[in-house]
Amino acid sequence: MAVSLREYRARIKSTESMKKITRAMELIAASRIIKAQQRAQAAAPYARELTRAVSAVATFSNVDHPLTTEQEDANRAAVLIVTSDRGLAGAYSSSVLKEAERLAEKLREEGKEIDFYIAGRKGEAYFKFRNRQIVRSWTGFSDQPSYDIAAEVGEALIAAFLKEREEKGGVDEVHVVYTRFRSMLVQEPTAVRLLPLEVVEGTEAPEKGDVLPLYEFEPSPEAVLDGLLPQYVQSRIFFAMLQAAASELAARQKAMKSATDNAEELIKKYTRVANQARQAGITQEISEIVGGVNALADASAGSE
Repeated sequence: MAVSLREYRARIKSTESMKKITRAMELIAASRIIKAQQRAQAAAPYARELTRAVSAVATFSNVDHPLTTEQEDANRAAVLIVTSDRGLAGAYSSSVLKEAERLAEKLREEGKEIDFYIAGRKGEAYFKFRNRQIVRSWTGFSDQPSYDIAAEVGEALIAAFLKEREEKGGVDEVHVVYTRFRSMLVQEPTAVRLLPLEVVEGTEAPEKGDVLPLYEFEPSPEAVLDGLLPQYVQSRIFFAMLQAAASELAARQKAMKSATDNAEELIKKYTRVANQARQAGITQEISEIVGGVNALADASAGSE
């Protein structure tokens, strides 16, 4: 019984240590998520206005640009998957990977081959474990992405899109799979197509009496698109990374809180069982003492 009691005490001690770790990680995630939310909110107006500018140029210039031209017989697509670098975030990475697999299955049904680009060690490990080819990966920034990283990723995807089909690495479409931050409780895996651009603003017919805006493009519509479209793609990727970072921290905080609560329940359970074991041991010792006293009394009475 004493050995069993020592085991319970060791379990309680180890669970308390684990509880301290999960509680610390929960507090760290809670402190960082506010800043991540603020960064995502601050980037939203720029991305929105840049989208409006690109839509205006593409709508009113009537220029066929390589980044806005859709191939009729597209047969190859690039998919960027934004995952986390670290674990202990619940189902965050697995959810976005499942969404990526659904998108890949849909693209394959359309007869398209897929090139995978990965952001985050979890996605990289997922593909390497299954011996699946990755064109390129980026790691080490999932919870604090920078615009420089987004620009590097965007340049790689644009370069692959602009390559001729016959060249190695050339693709006809570019998709991004990331986790959209809805709230502290809801993070939604999302798949969007970046290239070719789907411009929808400004396509509706004007109402009677409406005055259409007049645009002048200098030095030319082609030059304006050449300057705006790469920035548009990079800003969309950066915004997706910021959304993913906020989602990762929210998922980690929720997972660590759940782990802390479970640790508290385990400590209560082990403490109760340890107390029962200690009481059983004391009861057994008392019974043995009483039995020994009775045996001595019986022996004394028999000798008289």
